[in-house]
Amino acid sequence: MIIPKLHYISQGNSPKEHLENIQKACTSGAELVQLRLKNISEKKILKLAKEAREITSHFQTRLIINDYYKIAKEIKADGVHLGKTDACPTIARKYLYTWQMIGGTANTIQDCEALLKKEVDYIGLGPFRHTTTKENLSPILGLNGYTAIIEALKTDTPIIAVGGITLEDVTNILETGISGMAVSTEITFDFNKIKTFNELLKASSTEEQRHTFK
Repeated sequence: MIIPKLHYISQGNSPKEHLENIQKACTSGAELVQLRLKNISEKKILKLAKEAREITSHFQTRLIINDYYKIAKEIKADGVHLGKTDACPTIARKYLYTWQMIGGTANTIQDCEALLKKEVDYIGLGPFRHTTTKENLSPILGLNGYTAIIEALKTDTPIIAVGGITLEDVTNILETGISGMAVSTEITFDFNKIKTFNELLKASSTEEQRHTFK
């Protein structure tokens, strides 16, 4: 399973704005978007996830649902991303379709090792720096944290950097051995940056599709 190198995590002041921003991300060439909505009912999230699936399907963009793995299955999203306090990946794996990917959040080497044992498809490792999109932030990792964890893990499972990442950070982060990046605020302010992120990550969509549709 090829995990795209750039993940756009949805942002917005309202659920409607999240969907508008997902549409903008798809239009701007995002290969994968994650619908991340907090503090609203599961019923509302299901409705929004269905709408997000319609938007992403139109662009052949992959859609990941944050936390709600049952909704991810119901709307046939491409997968689910599970935070540290969300469901266990092993439980989600039994429930989901075999083709759906599972990502997990990690902050320490112990977190990563636990997720690898549970056979996640990718690990979201962060935060890279302070970010306001998340409450109760885990300790900041920075470049040194990434380097140490990646050298110790020696895994083929993609490790995706997350947390306050800007375009200026990409080259330095890639040097740590990180596979890709999940970005929210930097892209929400300017969706044109997706193109530059993709270029810096050498993740052109044509290359991705060639792998996928052999």
